[in-house]
Formats: sequence, structure tokens, C-alpha cells
Amino acid sequence: MTVEAVLADLVAFPSVCRTPNGAIVAHVRGFLAGYGVESVVLPGPEGDRSNLFATIGPRVPGGIILSAHLDVVPAAPEGWLGDPFSLRRNGERLIGRGTVDMKGFVACVLASVPGLVSRKLARPVHIALSYDEEVGCVGVRHLIARLPELCPQPVGCIVGEPSGLHPVLRHKGKIAQRVTVDGKAGHSSRPDLGDNAIHYAAQLIAAVQDEALRHAVAGPFAPAFAPPYSTIQVGTIHGGTGINIVPAQCVFEIEARAIAGQEPAGLLAFLPGEAERIREAAEKTGHRVAFGFETMSNYPPLDLDEADPLVALTETASGMKRQQAVSFGTEAGLYQAAGIAAIVCGPGDVNRAHKPEEYITDGELAGAMAMISRLADTLAA
Repeated sequence: MTVEAVLADLVAFPSVCRTPNGAIVAHVRGFLAGYGVESVVLPGPEGDRSNLFATIGPRVPGGIILSAHLDVVPAAPEGWLGDPFSLRRNGERLIGRGTVDMKGFVACVLASVPGLVSRKLARPVHIALSYDEEVGCVGVRHLIARLPELCPQPVGCIVGEPSGLHPVLRHKGKIAQRVTVDGKAGHSSRPDLGDNAIHYAAQLIAAVQDEALRHAVAGPFAPAFAPPYSTIQVGTIHGGTGINIVPAQCVFEIEARAIAGQEPAGLLAFLPGEAERIREAAEKTGHRVAFGFETMSNYPPLDLDEADPLVALTETASGMKRQQAVSFGTEAGLYQAAGIAAIVCGPGDVNRAHKPEEYITDGELAGAMAMISRLADTLAA
């Protein structure tokens, strides 16, 4: 079965994050079973989403995990020239939602299965497929927790996010929080009798901007990243019901991305203290405000040592030189936090992800197939 045919089957499943993924997991499991490869389905606590794990080769230490996520971001029809969930070809481009992020890599892994099965591997290839990566690396946490019972200690994990097949050693970590500000509604002619939630939110947002500027000016800095410092920004804000009503509630969402060496949660640790300062100041003037904080996602940065054997192994397999860092995040940091060396290396360009007419090319798929084949050579030695 060609890698294009495998990819077409995968794209046809609208496995959008936060939705049930049983159909695509069953498809992958059936595909593997067709080549005699047993797999384990690992349901998550949501009840309608699962991870999948499989091993090809002997159950011995020193194997390599090939890791990917099966979920994709939604595909609004605007900008698409055809059905996002039906693979289309335009020259060398294979177009469809998830082709580059990251069903293209999954297709390469699956299309490599017949060759891997036929090899006499001395060390195994493990296949780890997760759910809901796009909303905070949700599923892979449950998979990683089960790894000790699923396989002996591997030598490392290759996360196949699009990197042009350059092995990426570092990426930023991320935390996202939703902040709810509760005040008191009233008529806009008497704002003194209400508690304007938007105004109080604005005070906290101003503190967020000050903190973001502090990092940009004072660091710490990591030149491998762009920008070379940790970042904080407010991405959404909603509040109020009418121009003539004092708004009773305002909700905004804030994101922080941490360079290696900083914990994402630490970047937002200032928020509760600032909120308390605002609350106390309001109380002194006879007003009341309450702040609530909800963490929506949180994953650590990746920081792989240059001397780790996984770096040279992945360079040899991919045929590409290492890249020091990227600013986007992946599941690799969670593998590293669990004591498994991890690196990012996959086909395609991340700048095509999450956009209409997302695509991957024939050449990029061929490059990833060759990488997996060379990896098998290493594991067979």
C-alpha cells in the first residue's frame, strides 16, 4: 500500500480535537493487525477518545518510539478549494486537513510497517499515537503513564512534528489559563453603583503586558529561540452585554511560552497576587470584584543535550543537520520529563499547519520513509 493511499485513508477521518476518535483508532489497529502487529488501545478518562501503542520487534530495552498525534484542528470551509477531509493532489502537493500536522508522518510510519515487520530487528520500533495534542497534549500524558507496562526502557522518542526532517533539540513549553472576572451589573448612568468587570480585567491585563515587557527587556535569554525570551500574551477577551449596562463579567485567556530552563506555570505565578491587589484596592472604595483562574493546558519545554546519542542517531536517519530550537511546542517535552530522551523530527513545514489548503509533498513523504528505513538499519545492527 502506497504512503499516499495510507494518508488518504487517514485524512478521510475527521478526527478533530475534543471529538471521539474511535473510528480512526480502529482503522489504525486494523491496519497493523493486517501485518501481524498487535496493538494496545488505551482509552482516556473522557471515555470516547483513546491512544494506541504497538511494538514491532523484540521486547527488549533500547528501542525507539515513533510518536505522533491523530487529532487535527477544525477546518472551517473558508479558504479551502475542496473537502478538507478528502485528500487532493495538486502537482506534488497532497492537500487535506492534517496532512502536515501530522497525519503525513503517521502515514509514513504505517506505510513502513511491512518493511519493519520483514526486518530482523535487534531492538524494537514502538509506535505511539495520541489524541487531543492540539488542545494541550492531553492524551499522551495517559499513554506515557502506561509506558513502563507497555515496553522496556527505550533509548529515545522521535516526535514526528513537521521540522523539515531537521532534528530539533529544544522547544518552548506552554501554559494557557482562562481568567474570569466577576463584578456587579448596573445601569450605565450610575456606574458608581456597579462593579465594572471589564475595567478590573483591564487592570490585570495591564499587569500582564508589563510582565511580558519585563521578560523581553530583562530576559533570561536563550538565543536559539525566536524570540529569544519567554513570552506572555492575552489572546481572547469577552465581556459585557450592552453599551448601557455595567458589565458583570469579563473572561480573558492568557498564554505563556517558556524557553528551556523556565517552567511555564512560573511565568503566570504573578497573576493571583496582582488580582488580590486589585481586589483589595476595589474593596477600599466600597466595590467588590472576584477573580477565578482555570488552567486549560500546560506542557514543559524540551531541552535535549547535544551529546545525547539520540541526536546523532536522528541526524543519521534523517540525513539532516540538527536544529537548535523552535518556538512551537510538542509532546516531546512530556516524554523527556518522564525520563525518555526525545527529539522532534518530521516531514513538512509547520507554517502550513492549521491553515486552509494544508499540504505535504511527495518528496517530504519520501524523505520520512527513508528516515524510518535508515532507523530500522540502526535497530537491526
